[in-house]
Amino acid sequence: MGVQVMSYAIIKDNLVTNIVEWDGSSEYTVDGELVQADANAWIGGTYNGSFVARPVEPEPEPTPEQAQKAADKASANAKLKSLGLTDAEIEAITQ
Repeated sequence: MGVQVMSYAIIKDNLVTNIVEWDGSSEYTVDGELVQADANAWIGGTYNGSFVARPVEPEPEPTPEQAQKAADKASANAKLKSLGLTDAEIEAITQ
């Protein structure tokens, strides 16, 4: 049976400075503390006895082209509704 290599975070001042693969037993010198990483470990993340999960990234702002396309679609749907089309009819012709 071979040596099992696992992911370890290098922690310095409660921050994850790097994540490395290590067997957990061979000599490996780092500037900080080696802690076995879990799914919440990420470079730049916080460690305070456990890893703090990465915050959810906000949705990116739409580009001007995307915003214009959405405005055009909303305008077209409003015009079709004003002509008396139902939501189902509008969906049928715009798909």
